[in-house]
Amino acid sequence: MAWFDLGVNLFSSQFDTDREALWRNAQQAGVNSWLLIASDLQEARQNLDWSQQHRHCVTTAGVHPHQADHVQTDWIEQLQQLAAEPEVVAIGECGLDFNRNFSSQQSQIAVFRQQLALAQQLQLPVYLHERDAFDTQLTLLQEFNIQHGIAHCFTGSKEQLGAYLDLGLFIGITGWLCDERRHHELVEAIHYLPLDRICLETDAPYLLPRNLNPKPKNRRNEPAFLPAIASYLAELKGVSIEQLQQQCWQNSCQLLGLDGEQA
Repeated sequence: MAWFDLGVNLFSSQFDTDREALWRNAQQAGVNSWLLIASDLQEARQNLDWSQQHRHCVTTAGVHPHQADHVQTDWIEQLQQLAAEPEVVAIGECGLDFNRNFSSQQSQIAVFRQQLALAQQLQLPVYLHERDAFDTQLTLLQEFNIQHGIAHCFTGSKEQLGAYLDLGLFIGITGWLCDERRHHELVEAIHYLPLDRICLETDAPYLLPRNLNPKPKNRRNEPAFLPAIASYLAELKGVSIEQLQQQCWQNSCQLLGLDGEQA
């Protein structure tokens, strides 16, 4: 079976010594396609270079809310140039994070608004981050009439899920689902999540699935572990792993505007 990992932080320092081995491990595990996540424009360029050299890899381009205070004066023009590359298939990771506030809320909102406007202009999906800012984020998504994108690493309630689904968004499910210490609200929401809106992502190197056996000694997550998330989700949804794989692959391609060969 072929899987599509919709969230890989490939240029995390945790992968500095073995990115090619990471790619080979994923291929052997059937995780044949990756969407690389950019947190700023420099990472987007690194992702783009990798994607141009590795078939079945594509990338986002954008500015994470943590980086909103640090954008250059011409950052939106730089982002528009990056987004013209065929390997750039979504704007993000963008959104709001009022939990850590590594950037001011004012800057976060301003940078997010510009990325939403650009995504609409270019007709690209948005790759969304949100933490402790749901109401403000939803208001902005509605203001810009965003109907195409993904709620990355969704961990929220069934009410928040419903609001995203009403917009037409896909929902990114990670190894958070496999964490029995904190997944209870998400497990409840999963029962209301249609199969045709699910995308699977590892968010590697973060969120190692706790149902993985054996667990790697370094405790580092990687794309090869995506099937562990899928197995747990298939059980919760009462579907076969084959059905889940086929639907998630189709969803990923639809979200990113890819055909089977591109993916």
